[in-house]
Amino acid sequence: MTRLSRPRRALATLLALPVVCLATLGAQETAAERAAAAEVVKKMGALQQSLAIPALVSQLTAANPVRDAIAARAKQLMDTELLAMADDITKHPEIGFTETRSVRILTDYLKAHGFDIKIGVGGLATAFVATYHNGTPGPNLGVIVEYDALRGTKGNFHGDQHSAQGPTGIAAGIAVAEFLTRSKTPGTVTIYGTPAEEMMPPPAKTVMHEAHVFDGADIIVRSHSSTASQRAASGFGSCCLNIDGVKYTFSGAPAHQMTPWEGRDALTAVIHLFNNVDAMRRNMRPETRVQGIITEGGKAPNVVPDLAVADFYIRYPDQVYLAQVREMVDNAARAAALATGTQVKIEPYGSMRDGIAESTLNEVAFAYIKKFGGTHVQEERGKPQGFEETGTVSRDIPGTGFSAYTSSGGFHTYEMEADALSAIGVVDAQAMAALLYDFATHADYRAAVKRELDTTKALFSEYLKALESAYPRPVVKAP
Repeated sequence: MTRLSRPRRALATLLALPVVCLATLGAQETAAERAAAAEVVKKMGALQQSLAIPALVSQLTAANPVRDAIAARAKQLMDTELLAMADDITKHPEIGFTETRSVRILTDYLKAHGFDIKIGVGGLATAFVATYHNGTPGPNLGVIVEYDALRGTKGNFHGDQHSAQGPTGIAAGIAVAEFLTRSKTPGTVTIYGTPAEEMMPPPAKTVMHEAHVFDGADIIVRSHSSTASQRAASGFGSCCLNIDGVKYTFSGAPAHQMTPWEGRDALTAVIHLFNNVDAMRRNMRPETRVQGIITEGGKAPNVVPDLAVADFYIRYPDQVYLAQVREMVDNAARAAALATGTQVKIEPYGSMRDGIAESTLNEVAFAYIKKFGGTHVQEERGKPQGFEETGTVSRDIPGTGFSAYTSSGGFHTYEMEADALSAIGVVDAQAMAALLYDFATHADYRAAVKRELDTTKALFSEYLKALESAYPRPVVKAP
């Protein structure tokens, strides 16, 4: 039997204590979810108690000069080199799947710091994997970085500060990789370059996950811009609701606008679709979000448009009721086509679903954010959400998102882009490096994280089944 050091014996003891933890247990987002899945939420509460989170956080974040030196190295990299890189990427925004310049800058830097690079992974030209070539068998510490800009009416812009995510993740990854080599600690670091976070179809991380790009990762961490220093509650959820991306293409018949009765107007059909959706909102649960744009509406005002296209994001906090909303919107499109004598093609092209959030990681990450100087601290836990937006990766691989305050401008705004040129990411880089150090050096911590993920994942199926009774369909009788 391997003998544990005194700090590790203490941590193992703390992890075994069945003490009451988290004063405010992470619950699901809506009252309907909480009521229907009350038994599941109880089981989640029991799991949290068994994990003894406050004791775990206290033990891991106690004074540790080795850990703090690693965090200091991450800060040094940010201050001396990587903040300038973030500013450069901010000033040269590239939208999803076209981020060739940003990828070159990030991968050249990683290559110079001992990483082997593969670009074009998962069949995506601007996705990459950077593997530390001095790593040894042991925990594989994963870092997700993003670099795509937003599409805006004034041009592409970094209003979500993805320009800083790559440098932040790289600083943490390099600092930990150097420690692993220097101390001969088993383990390695893998940095995953994930393009097009702001775009479907389909989410790039889902494509990469299905292509087994993330296979072998024992943990994945990620940083993101934030309007407060915060963390998610444990449980199931998504940052931006469960989403179906659907394109509705209407086909009509052209005619001269002086004799429009000789044609069938596809643009009118699209307008009917929007009107139908707006009329149905009163029968949708209040948490529903249905958002669409017209991407094609004709080419000339003197020709009846024979082709029109609408692109919709259909959202709800869980995938069970989302299926009902999706059916309503699809039927609204069919009704629009019927009313206008056109034909409609319904094309689902991407989806995002609930991920899993783990308090064993989120609470430690939040404690480190505060330790290393995070401001605008929001003590109340946010809603449950996976560490990445698709949900698919966080259901299978444990991880956490770091969200230290970076801007008061609001997400997807020019004000947030302006703040991207300030010293952001330094707190997240230090906190990420500290947590990765803990994960690499504490086998009992890794075991606790795995137990929470495995148990929560098993509860997720039970949760979805329970929700089926939460949304009964009204009985509509024939007149």
